[in-house]
Amino acid sequence: MDPYDDGEQMYMQQEDDWDRDMLLDPAWEKQQRKTFTAWCNSHLRKAGTQIENIEEDFRDGLKLMLLLEVISGERLAKPERGKMKVHKISNVNKALDFIAGKGVKLVSIGAEEIVDGNAKMTLGMIWTIILRFAIQDISVEETSAKEGLLLWCQRKTAPYKNVNIQNFHISWKDGLGFCALIHRHRPELIDYGKLRKDDPMTNLNTAFDVAEKYLDIPKMLDAEDIVGTARPDEKAIMTYVSSFYHAFSGAQKAETAANRICKVLAVNQENEQLMTDYEKLASDLLEWIRRTIPWLENRVPENTMQAMQQKLEDFRDYRRLHKPPKVQEKCQLEINFNTLQTKLRLSNRPAFMPSEGQMVSDINNAWGNLEGAEKGYEEWLLNEIRRLERLDHLAEKFRQKAAIHETWTEGKLKRGDAPWTASTALTSPPSPQGKEEMLRHRDFETASLSEIKALLKKHEAFESDLAAHQDRVEQIAAIAQELNELDYYDSPSVNNRCQRICDQWDNLGNLTRQRNEALQRTEKLLETIDQLYLEFAKRAAPFNNWMEGAMEDLQDSFIVHTMEEIQGLSTAHEQFKATLPDADKERQAILGIHNEIAKIVQTYHVNMAGVNPYTAIDPQEINAKWEKVRQLVPHRDRALLEEHARQQNNERLRRQFAGQANVIGPWIQTKMEEIGYISMELHGTLEDQLAHLRQYEKSIVNYASKIEQLEGDHQLIQAALIFDNKHTNYTMEHIRVGWEQLLTTIARTINEIENQILTRDAKGITQEQLNEFRASFNHFDRDHSGTLGAEEFKACLISLGFDIANDAQGESEFARIMSVVDPNRMGVVTFQAFIDFMSRETADTDTADQVMASFKVLAGDKNYILEDELRRELPPDQAEYCIARMAPYLGPDGVPGALDYMSFSTALYGESDL
Repeated sequence: MDPYDDGEQMYMQQEDDWDRDMLLDPAWEKQQRKTFTAWCNSHLRKAGTQIENIEEDFRDGLKLMLLLEVISGERLAKPERGKMKVHKISNVNKALDFIAGKGVKLVSIGAEEIVDGNAKMTLGMIWTIILRFAIQDISVEETSAKEGLLLWCQRKTAPYKNVNIQNFHISWKDGLGFCALIHRHRPELIDYGKLRKDDPMTNLNTAFDVAEKYLDIPKMLDAEDIVGTARPDEKAIMTYVSSFYHAFSGAQKAETAANRICKVLAVNQENEQLMTDYEKLASDLLEWIRRTIPWLENRVPENTMQAMQQKLEDFRDYRRLHKPPKVQEKCQLEINFNTLQTKLRLSNRPAFMPSEGQMVSDINNAWGNLEGAEKGYEEWLLNEIRRLERLDHLAEKFRQKAAIHETWTEGKLKRGDAPWTASTALTSPPSPQGKEEMLRHRDFETASLSEIKALLKKHEAFESDLAAHQDRVEQIAAIAQELNELDYYDSPSVNNRCQRICDQWDNLGNLTRQRNEALQRTEKLLETIDQLYLEFAKRAAPFNNWMEGAMEDLQDSFIVHTMEEIQGLSTAHEQFKATLPDADKERQAILGIHNEIAKIVQTYHVNMAGVNPYTAIDPQEINAKWEKVRQLVPHRDRALLEEHARQQNNERLRRQFAGQANVIGPWIQTKMEEIGYISMELHGTLEDQLAHLRQYEKSIVNYASKIEQLEGDHQLIQAALIFDNKHTNYTMEHIRVGWEQLLTTIARTINEIENQILTRDAKGITQEQLNEFRASFNHFDRDHSGTLGAEEFKACLISLGFDIANDAQGESEFARIMSVVDPNRMGVVTFQAFIDFMSRETADTDTADQVMASFKVLAGDKNYILEDELRRELPPDQAEYCIARMAPYLGPDGVPGALDYMSFSTALYGESDL
C-alpha cells in the first residue's frame, strides 16, 4: 500500500476546502499572502534569495523549484532558462511533478494557472507544500498533521491561565497562546505574568517580535491582521504555529531525554530506599529474636505454684501479644525482599545482597531457633505446674499423717481437740513423751498380782496398737521419699521430721520390747486379771484405730482430673457409709463390755480404781470419736459433690474447645488448598486472581475472631488445669501453627501475583502470554509442588518453542539457562523465576547505553556534562542525586566542573561501582 494514499485523500479534501474558503472571505487572502510569503522567504533565504510578490515571483517556476529543493533537501530536474511561456510551464510542471511524487494529489492546480499569476491557485499550491513539508510529519500521541499540531499546542499551553486552544483561528486572537508557547520553552524571553487577556495587540506584537528576534521565526502576520478579523485565517495561523513547533522540536528531544533519566533515577532511588527499609526491619527482627530466645530457654523452676503460673501467664502474653506482630514483620520482610529483587531484575540492576547475617535464610534460621526454644517451653511450664501441684498435695498429706502420728505418740487426743491444722509447722512437732513415758514407767514394781496381770494385758494391747500404726509410719517415710525424688524445695525440713519420727518409732519398739520382757519376768507373780477389761481393750483398740483411720480418710485431701476419678471416690465413700451400721453395732458391743465391767465392779465392789488397766481408751473417747466420724461424713459428701461439679464444668470446657477446634482445623486446611488452587488456576486475568486472593485474605482476616475465641477457651482450660481432651485431636498449638501458616501463605501468594503483574506491566507481556506461560508451567508441574525439576523445566521450554538440542551444545545452553533461573543451585525452578526468564526473552528494558545516550543529548553531544545543565534539565532532587554521585570527568577535552555521566550510567546497571 502507498504510504501517501491517505495523504492524497486529505489533500483533496483540503483543496476543496481551499476553494470554498477563497470564495467566502477575501480578507483571508490577504493574511495568507503575508503568511505564505514570509514562510517561503524563511526557507529561500537559506539559498540567498527571497520573493516579494507570491503570485508573480513563482510564475517562471525557478524560485518554486529552488524552494522545493531547500525544504526537501533533494535535487530537482534541471530547470529551463528560457523566457518563453513554454519554458516557464515546463519548470512549474517539474515542481508540480515533484510534489505529486511525494504522494500529494493536486486537484484543480495546473502549471498554466501558476504561470498566468492566478493568485488563488498559487496560494493553494503553497498551502499544499506547507501541509506536506511543514505539518504532515508532526506526530503527537498517535495523532498527526493538523490534529497532532493542535494536541501539541494544547499540551504545551495547558498550565497557563486564560489560554484555551481549541482551533487554529479565534483561539489565537488574544495573543496569549503564542506567548504561552514561547514562555513554556524559553521562559526568560517573556514575562508572562504581566500579560493581560484584554490587550491582544500588545500580546501578539510581543510574541511576534520575540519569535523573530530570538527564535529565527520570521514575522508572518501583523497583530492588526488577527485582531481586526472576526475569524483569522486557519491556514495562516497553522503555518505560523508550525514554525513554532519546528523551532522547539530540539527542546522536545531534550525533554524526552530528561524524562528517561528521571525515570531511571527514580527507580534507583526507590530501590535504595527499599534496601534501607529491609536492613532496618531485618536488624530489628533479629535483635528481638536474640533477646527472646534466652528467655524461652530458661528452664529454672520456681518453688511455688503462684510463681510458675505467673510464668505461664507471661508465656500466654508472649504468644498472644508479642509474637503475632513479629510474625507479620517476618512475612512483610520476605515480601519486601521479593518485591525489591523483582524490581531490580526488571530494571536490569544487580540483585540485592543484604548485610552479612541479614539474609532471608539467616532470618529463617533465627526464627527456626526461636520456634525450637518455644516448642518445649509451654510443655515444661505445664509439667512443672503438675509437679508443684503433686508436691503440694504430698507435703500436705505428709504434714497431716505426721501430725496424727505425733499426736498418737504423745498420748491420746482430748475431746474436741483437732489432730492437725493447716497452720502446724513442719519443724514444730509435738512432744514425744507420752508413749515413751508410759513404756518407761516402773509401775509394775509396786503393783499387786492383779495389777501386774493388768499391766501385761495392757502392754499386749499397746503392742497391737503399735502394730496398727506401723502402716502409717511406712506411709510417712514413703511420702518423704517421693518428695525427695520430686525435688521438693523444703525437703530438708521434711527429711528432719521424717527422721525424728522413724527414730522415735524405733525407740518405741525398743521400749516396748524391754517393758514386755519386764512384764514377762513378773508374770509368774501375777495370776488374776479381769477378762472383761481385756476383752474391752482388745475390741476397743482396733475399733478406735478404725475410727482414727476413718477420720483421717474423711479429712484426707484429694486431687482428680476426670469424671471417672471423682466417681471412683464417690463410690468408695458410699461403700464406707454402708459399713457404718455394722460399725455402730461394734461400738454398742464395746460399750456393752464396759457397762458389764462397771456392773461387776459395782456388784462385787472390786477395787479397780475406776479405770481399765488394759487400755487408755474409755467409752467417752469412743463416743467422741464416733460423733466426730458422723460429723465428717456430710462434710465429705459436700466436698465430693463440689469436686463432681468442678469436673462436670471441666468436661463442658473440653467439649466447648473441641467443638470449635474440630471446625477451625479443617477450615484452615481447606483454605490452604483453595489458595493453592487459585494461585495455579488460569481463569481470568492476574488482576482477577489478585482480587480473588484479596477477597480470600479478607475472609481469612475476618476469621481471626474465631481464633481469638478459641484462645479464650484454651485459657479457660489451662486455668482449670485440664491437661487432656479426648474429644479432639487438635491442640491449640496445632491451630496456632496452622493459622500462622495460612496468613503467611495468603500474603506470599498475593505478593507473587503482584510481582507477576509488575513483571507483566514492566516487560509489556500480554495476559495471553502469561496464561500460556502458566498453562505450560502447570502442565509440567505434575506433582503440583509449585516448582519444576530440571528435566520438567527443559521439557516446558521445548514446548514453548525453545531449540534445545540433545547434544553437548544443547546441554551447555540449558546449563546456562539453569544458572539464570536457579542461581542458588537448588535443583528446582519457581514460577516467579520462570516468568522472569520468559520476560527477559520476550521484552526489552532500559539499558546503560540508552541512559548514556540520553545524558549525551542533555550535554549537547559532549563527553561530559556540567552541573548547570543537570539542574536545568532535571527535577531538583534528581539533579542533586546525579551531581552527588557522578565522578569528575578526566578526559583531555574536559573543563573545570565537568562530570563523567558515562561511568555513572554503567554503575546504575551494576556494570561498575557507583
